[in-house]
Amino acid sequence: MSVFCHLLGTGAAISDPHRTTTMLAFSDDAHPDQSLLVDCGGDALQRWQAVGGEIRDMAALILTHVHPDHISGLPLLMEKTWLSDREGDLPICGYQETIDQANRCMDAFASVTAGWDGMPEMVPHVVARKAGAPVWTRNPWRVTSAPVDHGPPTFGLRVEHMPSGTVMAYSCDTAPCDAVVELAHEADLLVHESNGAGPGHSSMVEAADVARAAKAKQLVLVHLPPGDKQESLAVARDTFPETTLGVEGKSYPVARS
Repeated sequence: MSVFCHLLGTGAAISDPHRTTTMLAFSDDAHPDQSLLVDCGGDALQRWQAVGGEIRDMAALILTHVHPDHISGLPLLMEKTWLSDREGDLPICGYQETIDQANRCMDAFASVTAGWDGMPEMVPHVVARKAGAPVWTRNPWRVTSAPVDHGPPTFGLRVEHMPSGTVMAYSCDTAPCDAVVELAHEADLLVHESNGAGPGHSSMVEAADVARAAKAKQLVLVHLPPGDKQESLAVARDTFPETTLGVEGKSYPVARS
């Protein structure tokens, strides 16, 4: 059984020309219809299809927070869901503030979509604002969250693949914080933002410090700013050697080690 973390996008709100906003997906080849998407600041379903995913296999969408580079593609995602062969409504997982913003995004197009027969509904799954809060617990996944340090209410994720024991973690946008260390404890893969040091964000070396403290096996950097990154990457690798830059559209096979 193969488990994958797909980097549908790896950029910050402003990034290199070949990068779109940071979006992820998680899948395994034994339960393809239980694939999870995380954030939709861009055309998440086009990027999901680009890595071989099927729209009908999207089990749920997880929204980490309200910023446009993580949520503004939602109306397009819902339109594509309606036009595809996917059946049923779409679970949306997030904090209440994020669910409210998702509804406002859809309300902007309400006069257009009102006549679309069979348009799927968003089914809210409100996540509690506390460490260890369940996000999605349908086989094969157990996804839990914790508040991180970004500004608006934002959570990071711990994604456990129950059949294999594989553990993946995602920091989302955050300054370095103990919450991510806990989410990524002995994770096989940590996907961590590296927008740059400053309020609500982390540098590459700060992300490497988190990975080392968490005893993660591998660190992949996302939410990347524009410009050359090799010098910063080299410094980060001095702290945590198993550090790489996220590759746009790459599917990372992850195994328990």
